[in-house]
Amino acid sequence: MKKITYLFTHSLILLFTILAGVWLAGCEEERIVYEGSSFVRFTDTTLSYKESYSKAIKVRVHNGGKVLNESINVSYVVGGTAREGKDYRIEGTKGTVIIPVGQSFGEITVYLLNNANNIIESSNIEFTLTAVKPADKVQVGFGKSGMGNKIVFTIRDACIMDGIYTGQLPVNATQAYQLADIEISSADCKRYTVSNINVGLIGFQQFFNWESPVSFEAERPTLDFIDNGNNTLTIPRQIIPQFASGYDTLSGTGVWNPVNKRITLNIKMKVYSYKTRKDTAIVLPLTYVPQ
Repeated sequence: MKKITYLFTHSLILLFTILAGVWLAGCEEERIVYEGSSFVRFTDTTLSYKESYSKAIKVRVHNGGKVLNESINVSYVVGGTAREGKDYRIEGTKGTVIIPVGQSFGEITVYLLNNANNIIESSNIEFTLTAVKPADKVQVGFGKSGMGNKIVFTIRDACIMDGIYTGQLPVNATQAYQLADIEISSADCKRYTVSNINVGLIGFQQFFNWESPVSFEAERPTLDFIDNGNNTLTIPRQIIPQFASGYDTLSGTGVWNPVNKRITLNIKMKVYSYKTRKDTAIVLPLTYVPQ
C-alpha cells in the first residue's frame, strides 16, 4: 500500500512538473519581442468630443516598433469639414509631430473652439500621416496598406450652455464653496442636465444648522433645468433620489448671462430640521462659471 501511495504521489509531482514546463514555454512565447521594421501610426482611428470641451486634447502618434536612439519626425496633413480657427486650433507646429529620443509616443495638441449656437450638427478633422524621418528606419503605417496612417476626429456640436463649469455656492458676502469639473449638457438644446449639484452641501448644512439623515459627501445628485429661450431658466419639479424623503422634491428658476456665460440656478427645496421638528423652505443659489 505504501508503495502504491508513493508511486501515485510521484506521478502527480511528475505531471505538475510537465504542466508547469508547458505553461512556462507558453509564457516564453508571449514574451517574444517584435523584430520587424519600425512603423508610426495613430494610436486611435477615431476620436469624438463635444465642441464645448475646453481642455487640451492629445492626438497620439506612436512608434509600433523598436525604440530608437534618435527622434522621429512625422509629417501629417489636415483635412475634413471642420474649420481651423473657428472650430479648432492646433497648438505648436502644425504638420509635424515629434516622437522624442528613446520614447514611443508623440502628440498633436488640439483645442476645440466653442461656437455653440443651438444648431445640432457635427464636423470632423482628418489627420493623415504622410512621411517620416529617418525614412530608412521607420515607415508610415503598418503593412503594405499603411494601416493606422489616418484618424477621423469628430467634433460634435454643443448646445449653447453645454460645457464644463465650476460650481459656486455662496455662504456669505466673503465665503463660497466651490467644485470644479461639473458638466452641463443637453441632447436637444432645451432641457439641460447638471451632472452634480453637490457644491458644498455638507458645509452648507453645518453653517445653517441644517440636520440631515443623509450624507451627501460622496453623492453626485443631478438636476435638470429648461432653457426658456429668453435667457431665463426653469427648474421643473423633480425628485432627487439621493435626498431624504421630506425634502426630495426640488424646483426653481434661473438665468443665463450671455456675456460671461454664467448660469445661476435658484433651487427651491424644503428642509426638515430635527431640532425644531419643522419644515423650512430654503433657496440654494448655485452659480456655474465656465472653465
